[in-house]
Amino acid sequence: MTKTYPDITLRPTEIADLDFLFQFQLDKEGGYMAAFMPEDPADKQAYLSKHIKLLSDPSVNNQTILLGDEIVGSIAKFVMEGNAEITYWIDRKYWGKGIATRALEEFLCIESIRPLFGRVAFDNFGSQRVLEKCGFVRTGSDKGFASARQRETEEFIYRLS
Repeated sequence: MTKTYPDITLRPTEIADLDFLFQFQLDKEGGYMAAFMPEDPADKQAYLSKHIKLLSDPSVNNQTILLGDEIVGSIAKFVMEGNAEITYWIDRKYWGKGIATRALEEFLCIESIRPLFGRVAFDNFGSQRVLEKCGFVRTGSDKGFASARQRETEEFIYRLS
């Protein structure tokens, strides 16, 4: 039986968290499922520069996901093309344990902006389920170049009203 971890906590992301969070994006399987990654996910300086800037952006809500004292992921709201979007990343060793769903439930309690959109690769069934469990409804699709896959990839668009 898969153990679930409903007792996760969220806290605002700190600069010191970025070293841990950067390591997650180096995971090839995680990157493949995320699909839409930086051109060079191993470029730590680019990652730190981008995320330090985002930490001071008042339109962005960055939260670090903790299981006990251990950083297991991140979740954030950002604005893209005028729409509030959600993004999250869970360390692969914690996939399938309910952490992403629980983190998103908690996040939705502290981030009240609606509508809120989520985008997910067409074959990332785990992330699709997370969004659906939290009330997001699939409203469309789009295609774009996914650097982690090195090809055009369809993504589904979800909306929470």
